[in-house]
Amino acid sequence: MTPLRAAMVVNAFVCGKNQRGLSGRSSFLSDIKLFQISDNKAGELSGSSAPLERALQTLFEKNLETLLGVRFLASEYSTTHGGRMDTLGLDENSYPVIIEYKRNINENVINQGLFYLDWLMDHKADFRLLVQENMGKEKADAIEWSAPRLICIAADFTRYDLHAIKQMGRNIELIRYRRFGQDLLMLDLLTSVSSSRVSQPVINPSMPMTDGAMAVAGSAKGATRHKTNSESLADAGEALTNLYSDTVAYLLSLGDDVTQKTLNCYFAFRRIKNFVCLEVKPTLDVLRLYLKVDPDTVALEKGFTRNVKNKGHFGTGDLEVTLRNLNDLERAKPLIEKSYESS
Repeated sequence: MTPLRAAMVVNAFVCGKNQRGLSGRSSFLSDIKLFQISDNKAGELSGSSAPLERALQTLFEKNLETLLGVRFLASEYSTTHGGRMDTLGLDENSYPVIIEYKRNINENVINQGLFYLDWLMDHKADFRLLVQENMGKEKADAIEWSAPRLICIAADFTRYDLHAIKQMGRNIELIRYRRFGQDLLMLDLLTSVSSSRVSQPVINPSMPMTDGAMAVAGSAKGATRHKTNSESLADAGEALTNLYSDTVAYLLSLGDDVTQKTLNCYFAFRRIKNFVCLEVKPTLDVLRLYLKVDPDTVALEKGFTRNVKNKGHFGTGDLEVTLRNLNDLERAKPLIEKSYESS
């Protein structure tokens, strides 16, 4: 099978309007057009939203981290009540992820996925063992149980699906796909709803700490409990608090598909995947951003940008950006947008 590439792609561009229809289905995909550019001439590629087949599920699972920022754990995982979860994984913030694929318009994968979420919370030991067998004990110890995720993937959803998940108060994402030929795959994050539950203190023993970053130490070991990122924000002075507010307002304004997640050691801003991990450093009076931008493509500036590809840090991203004031935020915006577009 020819490998798929996620649009946007080289020598192609997309145009379309992010609008929702008033009929039973939303109309975004029908507005998407993908064009191939050759010798300054544009040719439209024909898109297909055919029902998802097993072969495409397999392709997702083989490229799960690239497409969704999720590490693959298991396919068709059997539960104790006879059910079968389509795909199980662990995301870049250590949250358990259940992925369900909707193969026909009448299939109710949302309710099915919610049933599996509840089963998972009642069988944490089974999931922990699965993570330990595939990724090691350190990853298993670092699992974040406060808000596991459900990702539903389909060729289409109804407006009732979009409305329903907004009433549920769970971490649910609806992702629609469209194929262009044999080697292009487009993913459209229709909506993402985050739970209001707050993360509990968790230690990630495998994560080295740099520049004063500290994990929440386990009280069972008698160690001192260090402040979470939220507590650091509460300790920040007025200037840093204002800079944080302006930064968050900008990040959320990048698109209605951006969600913010509060973890102990950083705030994650993501679309389908993280594009910014933000740490508040009141003792240094700075904000630290970690972006998914290749540091080798950036002219690094001492005190502003740093390559942390081979340096331990919390969150995801190889480019560290330090913000001291609004001028730094303005300078950082092109880098942030580059990370946003790649997520």
